Amino acid sequence: MASLSCSASDLAPLFSSKTANATAVANYLCTRFDTIANKLSDTTYAIDNTYLLFSAYLVFAMQLGFAMLCAGSVRAKNTMNIMLTNVLDAAVGGLSYYLFGFAFAFGSPSNGFIGHHFFGLTHYPKPTGDYSFFLYQWAFAMAAAGVTSGSIAERTQFVAYLIYSSFLTGFVYPIVSHWFWSSDGWASPTRIGDLLFGSGVIDFAGSGVVHMVGGIAGLWGAFIEGPRIGRFDQEGRSVVLRGHSASLVVLGSFLLWFGWYGFNPGSFLAIAKSYGDGGSYYGQWSAIGRTAVTTTLAGSTAALTTLFSKRFLVGHWNVLDVCNGLLAGFAAITSGCSVVEPWAAIICGFVASWVLIGCNKLAEKLKYDDPLEAAQLHGGCGAWGVLFTGLFATMSYVNEVYPGQPGRPYGLFMGGGGKLLAAQIVQILVVSGWVTATMGSLFYLLKKMELLRVSRDDELAGMDMTRHGGFAYAYHDEDGQPIKHAYMMGTIEPNIKTPPANLSLPLADV
Repeated sequence: MASLSCSASDLAPLFSSKTANATAVANYLCTRFDTIANKLSDTTYAIDNTYLLFSAYLVFAMQLGFAMLCAGSVRAKNTMNIMLTNVLDAAVGGLSYYLFGFAFAFGSPSNGFIGHHFFGLTHYPKPTGDYSFFLYQWAFAMAAAGVTSGSIAERTQFVAYLIYSSFLTGFVYPIVSHWFWSSDGWASPTRIGDLLFGSGVIDFAGSGVVHMVGGIAGLWGAFIEGPRIGRFDQEGRSVVLRGHSASLVVLGSFLLWFGWYGFNPGSFLAIAKSYGDGGSYYGQWSAIGRTAVTTTLAGSTAALTTLFSKRFLVGHWNVLDVCNGLLAGFAAITSGCSVVEPWAAIICGFVASWVLIGCNKLAEKLKYDDPLEAAQLHGGCGAWGVLFTGLFATMSYVNEVYPGQPGRPYGLFMGGGGKLLAAQIVQILVVSGWVTATMGSLFYLLKKMELLRVSRDDELAGMDMTRHGGFAYAYHDEDGQPIKHAYMMGTIEPNIKTPPANLSLPLADV
């Protein structure tokens, strides 16, 4: 917002020579004017901070979406385990991000690799950031950790969750966010001078910073652990281990969709900002609305593309595939949501659907097991989203969102040359390398220390009973007695068509 000022020495000569005490009148008017200007400034800060806080609440609500999605995608015997890991992602991550993560990410002034101020929020807030900014960035860190937990579900020791979540949110993710989002980061588009390829990397809301980090971390965790028992038969053929509740999957997907309106539009960080001289209907509030539209179109297109593609490939309409397709579109558009036209978002979602389908086919051939397809969805589609931005970012939107750099490169297909695309490719490479070196090494070390995977007996029985004191669901027969232990443990053969006569719930719920 432009500064408003008043000078009594400039105002006094404007009064008639007959006006007594012209200087006193000018001083009085300027005092009133300054009071109004301060109120307007305070109101602008309040509006922007309220907007950012509301966006942070939406992003945090995505943690509930992750919890529901994960719970519905695993078998009932592991429901309490996966729900607890989602709660701990937020709790453990909250402390680790407060103590270390935020400082590593945004502790300026700093070097291009890592921040080194604001540990434990000391000397914070500052004029450049308030507590609302910390809360918003913490919610993003939780999202990255939530992605990883889905990849290693149903076979991972609880202590491994605690270790990887602390390490990811306190060190690995903050370093990446510093590179691309801090004004000091070596590849940041908001860096003052010396931009990477004259552009910096445009990853507006985190297809690379959040989704690729979480997806690649999950990829290495699931790869080092190996597939769940029974996921592939003795001849190497794929065996589907279905989650126990499509209803929870759909609920989680809708909650994530809702939260994405804080994830993408909220990444503007402020709403009360005009473009140009002001006084127009068009400002940052319009860009925020456009970002919500591109987000919606990408997710919707990916969902429909997945629906009809899977119908053609496997012969039926599958709501679980549609939900994953929807999320794939969201993960992909997150990078360029603010700098592309709405029609381009449709292309993004269409391709994202096929990227997910292709990654899943490749995972099946390589006997890679990810219960939530998290590595394929967030890692693969996140990488596509980063490339998409380098192809379709428009000049006018890039200059609006990242002002102060005339002649900044934009999308290759929009006539902006290949420099932005080159920067985006660099991001994919360095994120992949960094997460592989850190999280891959951590998971390998946990395996060597026998802290990664549960025993075969625990995995077959289900971790709810063996590790968490009981099942998430209380089933009883008609006499009020618990159902037989073997049935509750989920060890019934999957080809049994008829459940016990005294069972009041469908077999799929067990």
